[in-house]
Amino acid sequence: MAGPLPIADPAPADGLLPATAVTDAATRAFGVYVHVPFCRVRCGYCDFNTYTAGELRGVSQAQYADQAVDEIRLAGRVLAASGAPDRPAQTVFFGGGTPTMLPATDLVRMLRGIRDEFGLASGAEVTTEANPDSVGPQDLQRLAEGGFTRVSFGMQSAVPHVLAALDRTHDPARVPLVVGWARDAGLDVSLDLIYGTPGESLDDWRTSVESVLAERPDHVSAYALIVEDGTKLARQLRRGELPAIDDDLTADMYELADERFAAAGYEWYEVSNWATDAAHRSRHNLGYWRGDDWWGVGPGAHSHVGGVRWWNAKHPAAYAERLAAGVSPAVGRETLDAAARETERVLLGTRIRDGLELASLGAGGRREVAALIADGLVDAKDALAGRLTLTRRGRLLADAVVRRLLSPVIEVREARLET
Repeated sequence: MAGPLPIADPAPADGLLPATAVTDAATRAFGVYVHVPFCRVRCGYCDFNTYTAGELRGVSQAQYADQAVDEIRLAGRVLAASGAPDRPAQTVFFGGGTPTMLPATDLVRMLRGIRDEFGLASGAEVTTEANPDSVGPQDLQRLAEGGFTRVSFGMQSAVPHVLAALDRTHDPARVPLVVGWARDAGLDVSLDLIYGTPGESLDDWRTSVESVLAERPDHVSAYALIVEDGTKLARQLRRGELPAIDDDLTADMYELADERFAAAGYEWYEVSNWATDAAHRSRHNLGYWRGDDWWGVGPGAHSHVGGVRWWNAKHPAAYAERLAAGVSPAVGRETLDAAARETERVLLGTRIRDGLELASLGAGGRREVAALIADGLVDAKDALAGRLTLTRRGRLLADAVVRRLLSPVIEVREARLET
């Protein structure tokens, strides 16, 4: 299970938001994230807030959809009472865990609750994550008929020994089947990959990339493996049971993927994400990166409205108890100050292909741009047009670029803390 929630202020029992959170809310997009915290097995690298059957302490998966709908209704009441304008959901994303551990009818019922409470914008993007071994053709058909538009399959790798190192249970041969079933149902398809797994060679990774391209998904995500403290993978590496991760090899894997995706007609639009065209970018995730508003439903889910961020009780039992008592499931909340919001804007905006307007950077950040261009980290042509976007090398070193752009801001914040 995941580590503790962040330290912050207690969230109010009624969930009401300060007036500052809803200021100018009509100008921001609104999305809904639904966390389904159930998994059949726990992957060794995962530190998400997920639970196998033996960890649920009597919690019934069959009751989860009703609990989620209760929170959706609470969300509508809280936003209205806080003075937020009526906004239909432009995107909905079911993540986990494995959302498709629940029957498709339950997922459709939760989506219906969102539609009834908020409405769905015309052309709304509605996504669910799924494991290749957690859905069949009838499930995907029911999801499409119920209003889902997109499915994101956790492929991770096409190589059996890499999947085994990640504790993934599906057969790689299953991926073409589920992609075909999703296409037949009329769903857009995203395939998710992980690279840098202990024992994974560059040839292994090439096999996975070529296997993805053979399926021609609308969207691809490829994330470098992060070893989180407290996970089985971290313990295996510490004990020497798996080979250490090679950072240089991981960088080579990213470059290989970007080269092959670009050659196949995919455009990068965020450091770890590629799409066939702008229409197939993940609009829900872009909402996160652009600082839009979203309500997170479910145990441990995080929400954000107008610079106010909060998170729910983590365990499904505690989450259900709070809802049954008629109080908000939120247990912690923080309000970002101007400096923190600027840091997040630069941190997240730098990662996307649209980048940042140079004029929006502070004077210190603007002074760094010429050096970043000289170091091959920032695109010179885009900079001349007034935007800061990363080169491929810059994407590999995105965190370093952000530190340089924000170094004057960070120094000011540290000075304030010392006084």
